[in-house]
Amino acid sequence: MKARIDFQAVAPEGTKALHSAHDYLDHCGLPKQLVDLVYLRVSQINGCGFCIDMHSRDLLKTGMPEDKLRLVPVWHELGEFFTARERAALRWAESLTRLPETGAPDADYDAVKAAFDDKEVVDLTLAIAMMNAFNRLGVGFRVVPQAMVERQRSAA
Repeated sequence: MKARIDFQAVAPEGTKALHSAHDYLDHCGLPKQLVDLVYLRVSQINGCGFCIDMHSRDLLKTGMPEDKLRLVPVWHELGEFFTARERAALRWAESLTRLPETGAPDADYDAVKAAFDDKEVVDLTLAIAMMNAFNRLGVGFRVVPQAMVERQRSAA
């Protein structure tokens, strides 16, 4: 993988705006592990290696067990292995990330509304939207995952 453009260097004010949204979400009141879980799932759907690597590392730092981390792509098959709030958030994240396919059906909205209050639903939706934006930058500009950078350094 070869990086295309260092978008942060080319458009620092634009990326600063996205980082401001990220900063807001860090302090919005939603649990960090839940937000990172949503970031990871959105990034998996979008195929953003940089973000998958980063958010996997972040989740491990929050204490998420490795077995749970490995099973995120199949969360819907595991019943109560994931909490009700995690399942609702993941369902909403998948629905909004795959918007052209899903149209954000009422069942997905009803599930997230049953698990979160109005502000949490809005904050969760902002997190999903922001991660989709970051994924488009990461995939579009081929941002190299930290794991690859580390491997290249150790091979040199």
